[in-house]
Amino acid sequence: QVQLVESGGGLVQPGGSLRLSCDVSGSIFSINAMGWYRQAPGKERELVASISRGGSSNYGDSVKGRFTISRDNAKKMVYLQMNSLKPEDTAVYYCNRVSLPWAWGQGTQVTVSS
Repeated sequence: QVQLVESGGGLVQPGGSLRLSCDVSGSIFSINAMGWYRQAPGKERELVASISRGGSSNYGDSVKGRFTISRDNAKKMVYLQMNSLKPEDTAVYYCNRVSLPWAWGQGTQVTVSS
């Protein structure tokens, strides 16, 4: 049974930074491409960043140049460094594998507001 636990969210002013962490337990973590997703109120969940098992990353246009995804296969952790945050980044952020997502975790709330 895979369990996903996201953390690191909070309230930040526009232009600020946050680092999200995701602890993945109960899986052969290293073989999976992982992603960070977000869901804003009234909107569908969207994939904002992904990282292959080898460390190659891809980003959605809205976060490119501001967010950085990374992973630690030994610790089964995925991270999302978010810089230059904007109010439109406000959402609940989730991590999951890119193909055939596991059951979703509780997510972590990110609120960007002055």
